[in-house]
Amino acid sequence: MTNSLVVLAEAATETEHNPIVPIWQEIVLGVIAFGILCFVLMKFVFPQMEKTFAARVDAIEGGIKRAEAAQAEANQLLEQYRTQLAEARTEAARIRDEARADAEGIRQDVLAKAREESDRIISAGREQLAAQRESIVRDLRAEVGTLAVDLAGRIVGESLADEARSRGTVERFIAELDEAGSTGGRR
Repeated sequence: MTNSLVVLAEAATETEHNPIVPIWQEIVLGVIAFGILCFVLMKFVFPQMEKTFAARVDAIEGGIKRAEAAQAEANQLLEQYRTQLAEARTEAARIRDEARADAEGIRQDVLAKAREESDRIISAGREQLAAQRESIVRDLRAEVGTLAVDLAGRIVGESLADEARSRGTVERFIAELDEAGSTGGRR
């Protein structure tokens, strides 16, 4: 019996497995499964993940580059716009200054023409007044002479109708009036 107990104890120890020591068949099977898993991951999964990662990196970097290019183009267009705007403002100021200068020149021309026309009208008016004055003075002399002859004839009692005598008398009378007016005005 002792013998049988020992055999039973040994059999129990052989069938009972120590949980700290692994079973070698499980280790082999685990290594093979791990190897297959690593092979599948490296052959199929990692390259696909690498492609996806590279595509994302390219997309992000490309997007950044496109954004930078778009920003640079926008800045360039903005600078061109500002330059064109400055040129347009300069051109508008130049045109405005030219228009003012032209308007001032036209104004001066119109004023000069108006002065010339005014001077011409005044001169023509003075000439016309002088001509009318001469005509009026001539008419008045003739009328005054005729009236003076008629009056003198009535006073003297003889007819001074003789043309030559009346003209001489009238001319002397007017000359005496002119002398009297000239000497009276000089005093």
